Amino acid sequence: MARQKNDQKKETSMAAGGWKFLAGAAFTLAATAAAFAQTAQHVKIGLVLSLTGPAASLGIPARDTVALLPKEMGGRPVDYIVLDDASDTTQAVQTTKKLISEDQVDAIIGSSITPNSLAMIDVVAQGQTPMISLASSAKIIEPVDDKRRWVFKTPQTDAMMASAIAEHASNHGVKTLAYIGQADALGETFYAEVAKFAQLHKIEVVANERFNRTDPSVTGQILKILAAKPDAVVVGAAGTPAALPPKTLAQRGYKGKIYHNHGVGNRDFLRVCGADCNGTFLPASPVLVAAQLPDDHPAKRLALDYIKLYEAKQGAGSVSAFGSYAWDAGMLLNRAVPIALKAGAPGTPAFRQALRDALEGTKNFADTNGQVNMTPNDHIGLDQRARVMVEIRDGKWIYQPR
Repeated sequence: MARQKNDQKKETSMAAGGWKFLAGAAFTLAATAAAFAQTAQHVKIGLVLSLTGPAASLGIPARDTVALLPKEMGGRPVDYIVLDDASDTTQAVQTTKKLISEDQVDAIIGSSITPNSLAMIDVVAQGQTPMISLASSAKIIEPVDDKRRWVFKTPQTDAMMASAIAEHASNHGVKTLAYIGQADALGETFYAEVAKFAQLHKIEVVANERFNRTDPSVTGQILKILAAKPDAVVVGAAGTPAALPPKTLAQRGYKGKIYHNHGVGNRDFLRVCGADCNGTFLPASPVLVAAQLPDDHPAKRLALDYIKLYEAKQGAGSVSAFGSYAWDAGMLLNRAVPIALKAGAPGTPAFRQALRDALEGTKNFADTNGQVNMTPNDHIGLDQRARVMVEIRDGKWIYQPR
């Protein structure tokens, strides 16, 4: 009888233990499910940036800006996933695929450069994920077709900047110009715009040369340009590789005007080019000369606010246009996310579609580069006030009023 009672006690104890185990397991599963649900409600933003390779001077300021972007949008926590495309188109495509298929991001910011951004278009269109490029070419967003309806950008287009160069050159007596650009999509698209606006201003293009971003020398190309005796030379390149043509022109004694693409708007370019870039010009983001702008300029206040935030972290004089482009992309998403949340939760196709629609519907939105008014046919929304002419003088950007 005693043994029977002991066996019954053991069974009761085992049963109680089993219930405790099941209850504990149920609690753990519930907690895991709750944690998963909470994570699923986060807004995920992926960034494809050129952090290494020839375009690193463009990508690094954008990466450093990420720490300044909102930690919450529409009351939802934001996760930023930053990946390096190594200034390479293949890597940009692979990185974009990973962000969409594995990380399931709601939006992508990047890439830093035109060739990579162009290569990413098919991927984001297939994944139906809105993308805000940080590169210059208008071809990234034009024409707004079935694929480009998912693509937006914050930097001024090459067309906007080429028209500013042609206008400035014409006003300063330039009759002939030569072009030297990168042997990639940036160099080609910028040349097309420079040639178009030069013709409109009755300026003859007398030479057209290319170089690779990794070339150690452009002497052959510069000798051909000098033989054409142009009044001005336009350099269509971005980042520190863009310093090679003006340095070579200076070494060869060229005395005409030199213009840069706005892809050189950072301190690294000034450091590499040094005194050889004194007296050269570029159409640039208002951020580069924000303190010098008239008080009624639409970008001045917000540009100064961004500069204060950025330089508090990175040091005085560290700001560049490329960080501001990432900031503006973040601010566009900060505006669009609360609108998109009305259509669905983060991580869903409905949310991504609504986010795209909200970006396209941006109206009267001020950012560090100007006033943004997007339409179904205009996925940048900036007007001509978003560009300013700048002279490089003793390692500084000097605003040139028209």
